[in-house]
Amino acid sequence: MLASYTRAINIQKGFTGSLFRKRTKAICINCPDGLSPSFHDTEFGTMFYNSQYFEQYPQVCFNYIHQNPVKARLVQKAIDWEFSSARDYAGLRKDTLVNKSTAGEYLDTCI
Repeated sequence: MLASYTRAINIQKGFTGSLFRKRTKAICINCPDGLSPSFHDTEFGTMFYNSQYFEQYPQVCFNYIHQNPVKARLVQKAIDWEFSSARDYAGLRKDTLVNKSTAGEYLDTCI
């Protein structure tokens, strides 16, 4: 996605090169052990793997986002991070930014 965005802006503005800092990166968050990419090339173009990973992607994203402060060792539990919606899903804060019913349609479980 970053490459496509960069290409579009470069064409629009007549620029070349990177729009982002060198440390900006994109990682595959739904690849078990980094072994299997979400997309594969075929003679008909690039296709998305239609597998369990595709169906689990919303849950993977939810977990990834809420676990970032924990992995960065900023807090011990996701609900401890003040700027996370994890506190809303856990019922520790008034639901002002999250829609639990919509999240429930896509997620197996909340926090």
